[in-house]
Amino acid sequence: MRAVVFAYHNVGARGLRTLLAGGMRVELVVTHPDDPGETIWFDSVAAVAAEHGIPVALVDQAVDDALLERIARLAPDYIFSFYFRRMLPASLLAAARIAALNMHGSLLPQYRGRVPVNWAVLHGEAETGATLHVMEAKPDAGDIVAQQAVPILPDDTAKDVFDKVTVAAEIALWGVLPRLLRGEVPRRSNNLAQGSYFGGRKPEDGRIDWRQPAQAIYNLMRAVAPPYPGAFFDLNGRRFIVARARLARPEVAALLPASASAGLHLAQEQILAKGNDGGVIHILELWAADHPGQPLSAQHLSELAGHQP
Repeated sequence: MRAVVFAYHNVGARGLRTLLAGGMRVELVVTHPDDPGETIWFDSVAAVAAEHGIPVALVDQAVDDALLERIARLAPDYIFSFYFRRMLPASLLAAARIAALNMHGSLLPQYRGRVPVNWAVLHGEAETGATLHVMEAKPDAGDIVAQQAVPILPDDTAKDVFDKVTVAAEIALWGVLPRLLRGEVPRRSNNLAQGSYFGGRKPEDGRIDWRQPAQAIYNLMRAVAPPYPGAFFDLNGRRFIVARARLARPEVAALLPASASAGLHLAQEQILAKGNDGGVIHILELWAADHPGQPLSAQHLSELAGHQP
């Protein structure tokens, strides 16, 4: 069986390796040029393709006519999309002789759309996973081909969960690959009425609202923790990023008096935050936005802020 693979990021790299290990013949890999303005903390699909001598085409904004014609001439049995960041046009999907399949980072039909892992953590889910599904013009709407669940532990960050989802994607693909190589595509309905759809997130969406309950604030901190842009707050004209936190243990939470208001506090050299429900978050690592990666002590935070929060 012959395939064209559209891929990027860790799931793209692992998906490509899985196809090759299982015996799929990959004729062409299409990936994105890395954005110099983005922190590249993930694997290179182009490097994996180069290791295996597979031709690579780069797509930034959209698949152009020349690439469409090139793929049509290849007449692949399958087209795979593994975390490729652009929608593939219907004319391209039709070029696959058997099926065009996409790997999505959730348990469809839940969390269709963009950045599904971050949304799942933000909403406090206890489980997510990876779903291989048939591609249609509507995003994440086609029949489900394979699926693998993973747990979300209470203190997992989005990066922790994304690493699990990468493995889940590999397991799901590996399990169904023998059937795909025989030209069989198992399908079950992807009932969109039972699911949910979410759009992309912007760095500004990481702004902390101390009026929220502590669990909701903590979920935001986990959902956008580095290497994502991070949950942040502004204090005396300075911006600070929460790099690492957890819900405070009882003995730590007890450092704050019951009368403490919702918001940021310093207590016995600890940086604490109180939600509007009385719950307390222990901020374990805090950065100044203009010096990312450099942890601040409670004393340093007080000096930068100009007063004791």
